[in-house]
Amino acid sequence: MPKQDKEKGISLRTIHLWLIIGAVIISGLMILFTFQLTTSFHALTHVSEQQVELAQAARELMDASDYLTEKVQRFTVQGEMRFLEEYFTEALESKRREEAIDRMSEGSGSEEALQSLQNAMNYSLELMNQEYYAMRLVIEAKGYKDYPEILHSIELSSEDQALAPEEKMRKATELVLNDDYYTLKDQIQENMKASLDKLEQTVYVENASALESLHGKIVFGRIAIVIQTIIILFMVWITSRLGINPILNAVNHIKSDSPIPEVGANEFRYLARAYNKIYEVYKSSLERLNFKASHDELTGAYNRAGYDLLLSSIDLNSTYMLLFDIDNFKAINDTYGHETGDKVLIKLVEVLRNNFRSDDYICRIGGDEFVVFMVHSPQIQREQITSKIEKINLALDETADGLPRASISVGITHGTDVNNVKELFENTDAAMYQAKQSGKRTYRFHKK
Repeated sequence: MPKQDKEKGISLRTIHLWLIIGAVIISGLMILFTFQLTTSFHALTHVSEQQVELAQAARELMDASDYLTEKVQRFTVQGEMRFLEEYFTEALESKRREEAIDRMSEGSGSEEALQSLQNAMNYSLELMNQEYYAMRLVIEAKGYKDYPEILHSIELSSEDQALAPEEKMRKATELVLNDDYYTLKDQIQENMKASLDKLEQTVYVENASALESLHGKIVFGRIAIVIQTIIILFMVWITSRLGINPILNAVNHIKSDSPIPEVGANEFRYLARAYNKIYEVYKSSLERLNFKASHDELTGAYNRAGYDLLLSSIDLNSTYMLLFDIDNFKAINDTYGHETGDKVLIKLVEVLRNNFRSDDYICRIGGDEFVVFMVHSPQIQREQITSKIEKINLALDETADGLPRASISVGITHGTDVNNVKELFENTDAAMYQAKQSGKRTYRFHKK
């Protein structure tokens, strides 16, 4: 990678754009996959249903054939008309054989299977002609006058016509019980079995093809899910590495009042460079203020000019402002003299420095009024502040240094409780005066 590109960094926006495009493409493929998977599943279901339907049709065909055989045989043996009626009800109305053959023909994708079906139908017709002839013999033997129209067209041979009724009955029975009759039935069953075998073979091939297609789509789906998961994990990783981690690191550097490392995504590097420039300007501005211009000559604390500069640059969200006023300072000057009063002011600043951090700013903004900016401080430090104030008052009580006792009244405001720096001072000043009015040597936090 060229040096310029390394310094510039990778654009998080560009990476996210391409990752989103990739995720959209994968999602589209996943949606397409679901449709294809549904199609394959329906095809597999159809093949399975077709296999069940063919087997059922074959069973119904053989059941219907056996039913007709039973009825014609009982009619030729017993000569009862009800068997003839039941036969033709099945043959002409129910038509289970024809319906089964039609269903098997529709499900067939093989010419050989169709030919076997046709052969079975031809043998079936030949068998029915033999059955019709046997039934006509019985009708003639019994002298029935009312019988199905289809049997009217059946003519007996002159030889059979001349037979006695008992002989006609016997011959009719022989026609539906002899070897020729069962040879035809065997031919029907063999052709039906051959057709069914071909159909099952065709269905098996279709079933295997559907399963293979379904398996391929499932594998594709798994691959797509893995790719999508990788993209999501990569998005989380790249966002964390180039965006979140640099931001968290930057927060720590800001809290420690140091420049931000220019690492991470291009967008963040741009922000870091901008911040560092402002930071450098800010630091150089502070450095340009010589000690005399920005600090109080007596106490060494920041003077009013330094206070104004600090006030304009603080972060309200992480800063406490504490306004200190020495109680009865005029009385100290009047009683002990201005030189002693000045020493009390110097002592107060030393005590403040001993109780606050080096990062905090101590300012003298008036004769006996001092401000402390506690920077990088969340609003949860109230107990620490009150403890510091108590220690400061205890230190001012000490007289071993030859100075008179003193005390302070303090007003306190956190920047998150105001809208601007003007309100920050006004509210802190009001809190300090509340402390004065409540008996001095105490403190008050500003309340919203």
